[in-house]
Amino acid sequence: MATSPPMPPPSTGSKPCSRPASAIAAPDSWPRTKARSAIPIPMLTGRGKLKDAAMHSLPDPAPDTPATVAPPPSPAVPLVSAPYRRYALTLLFVTYALNYLDRQIVTILAEPIKRDLGISDTQLGLLTGLAFGLVYCGFGLPIARLADRFNRVWIIGASLATWSVCTVLCGRAASFGTLVAARMGVGIGEAGCAPVGMALISDYTPKEKRASALAFFAMGTPVGSLLGLALGGVIADAHGWRTAFLVTGLPGIALAVVAWLTLKEPRATMVREVEARAGIAAVFTYLWTKRTFWLMTFGAGGKAFIGYGQAPFVAAFFLRVHGGEIAQIGGHFGLKSVGVVGIGLGVLAGVFGALSNWLGGWVADRYAARDLRAYGVVPAVAALVPIPFFIAAMLVPSFVVSLMLLVPGYLLGGLWFGPVLSSIQGLVPRDMRATAGSVALFILNMIGIGFGSLVVGKLSDGFNTGWGNAAWALGPAEGVRWALVVSATLALIPALLFWRSRATIRDEMVS
Repeated sequence: MATSPPMPPPSTGSKPCSRPASAIAAPDSWPRTKARSAIPIPMLTGRGKLKDAAMHSLPDPAPDTPATVAPPPSPAVPLVSAPYRRYALTLLFVTYALNYLDRQIVTILAEPIKRDLGISDTQLGLLTGLAFGLVYCGFGLPIARLADRFNRVWIIGASLATWSVCTVLCGRAASFGTLVAARMGVGIGEAGCAPVGMALISDYTPKEKRASALAFFAMGTPVGSLLGLALGGVIADAHGWRTAFLVTGLPGIALAVVAWLTLKEPRATMVREVEARAGIAAVFTYLWTKRTFWLMTFGAGGKAFIGYGQAPFVAAFFLRVHGGEIAQIGGHFGLKSVGVVGIGLGVLAGVFGALSNWLGGWVADRYAARDLRAYGVVPAVAALVPIPFFIAAMLVPSFVVSLMLLVPGYLLGGLWFGPVLSSIQGLVPRDMRATAGSVALFILNMIGIGFGSLVVGKLSDGFNTGWGNAAWALGPAEGVRWALVVSATLALIPALLFWRSRATIRDEMVS
């Protein structure tokens, strides 16, 4: 059962805690020895400045002796048991997978929606990008601030229920405007998943295993994409795109109840801090000094711009350019074209994308133990290598060969998740994690979700119509092809930003 929200911590000041030390219970997992060495923990003063606080054992003083409340245990001290940690990570992974299923299903349904509602590629980019991204980013920071103060389990459960209901409503939309409104509702709900989930996992997991745990959580991205693309394509071919939204939205409502009833809020086992939790101004003041944070965040934003920009148009590219070959393949298996493309892209995203996320976390934890600069090297290399393969995939005349050339991109495309997310969580103290994660996700998703697909859609329409000059018009098939080729070259920018983070990450990591 989820715990109730913790009481606000006492205000800072020179007055000692009003309770005797004997009334303050330490978690059962703390070792009880006669003496403990101090563990420095970054804390915030009332003016938002960092200082070091030490965690000491609580001796048994005289009954009338006032004592100061100890700060929370080091991130290396487990707050939950190992079996429960595995259960919680699995449940949060499934939640994140549904997050991406409901977010990405619209990409495989883009062509049927375009035909049914009679919209352009630019409107399609608006539907899959800016309309969703504005509310997703706009609500992310306020929800994260709530998560830094109140029960995160209730917040993530309410978010899951909200986006699932709105996904069902997408299937009931009668016009482009109502579909956009429903997608905005999905964005509001999903804004409470990633930053809150990352903050919970960072409290559940020791520091030395954090990148792997967050990479496992991030595997929800490819698994959710697999389910969204494959199920969405098959269901749309058999029953229409509206039914696909209905079927994929319902499971999240049930999972929200499971999350509310079984996830634990780790703060319930922590000793209260004497210092006040960081205010929003203090968080931004602190982040402003962290050059690594901004390099990592904008690097991830560049990757998101490319990924989200290409996602709704890769399926459209295959259907427009390789439609005849795809129809023949589908005929052998009793499938229609959308189902074939959905399964093909879904397998790539699910199998190779999941392997990529896991590999990124494993490599980062392994090499960062010796040199924290690995957190910058891994995503930099992974951003560069897929560029020529993706461009070749857009130019070859075969659908099957094109799919095969996309494998390196999916295999390396998720390597940045574990290193980047772990770095962002480790660059700030515990009481800033949800807010710092939300700031990073706001920037990342505003760049990626907000403008990625909109810009690629605009490029596609421009190449299609010749930018107003009929002599230069390439048509819808070639238009989307060259829009995707241009977008692939932009990966040089995030690669450079990740690489430059190597210079400062060792000095700026604090937890």
